[in-house]
Amino acid sequence: MGEPWNTKLSRIERLELHQLETFTDLKSELKEGEKENLSVPHLQEGTHLIVLQTNHAFIELEADKFNAYLKEDGLDDVLNYRTKHGLTEKSGKESYARYAKLLVQVGDKRDATFKKSAGMPIEIFIQKNPYTLNVGELVKFKVMFKNKPLFGAKVMVWNRFDNRTTIQPVYTLQDGTIEARISAKGIWMVSVVKMVPAEDKSSDWESYWGSLVFGI
Repeated sequence: MGEPWNTKLSRIERLELHQLETFTDLKSELKEGEKENLSVPHLQEGTHLIVLQTNHAFIELEADKFNAYLKEDGLDDVLNYRTKHGLTEKSGKESYARYAKLLVQVGDKRDATFKKSAGMPIEIFIQKNPYTLNVGELVKFKVMFKNKPLFGAKVMVWNRFDNRTTIQPVYTLQDGTIEARISAKGIWMVSVVKMVPAEDKSSDWESYWGSLVFGI
């Protein structure tokens, strides 16, 4: 189902509205609180991209919870490292940030905004404008991490329709791509997590949470 995020302006690095070659900084329009944080009136007809980037926050999880989280999100390289170095009984200290994209359609005019790069460290792209897709269609996504295709990442493809959530886990190929079938109408989210050793020694690991949301 998801849950409202108790928004803190201090956590927001970027909040932008993109439409073709133009963009508007929305950060000053954001309200702190649990819901109804942002209103963007008078959008022009076409496809729009909303970009959200947070700064890094710190979390420490108990060993069992951290190991389970690594397994659930397909972070096998990190879990293998902890196993190899005898760290599976040790808590996990992590610095994390979120990099979210939301594609919104206004009216009937479709355009190429869906292709636009937000220039974030981790970013998910969709092959076609999702607002031209039909139920049953196969569509390709590409995951980029620091300007390179991300290979072997566990990508979760979520659909929320008719009060039900379904999830397809798919691993990226060498070119960073996955394919998923649009099985239903409703809200779709494609999400991925990449974790690397932290440069800041106050953490063990640094994670990048990428997502792309659209509707069918």
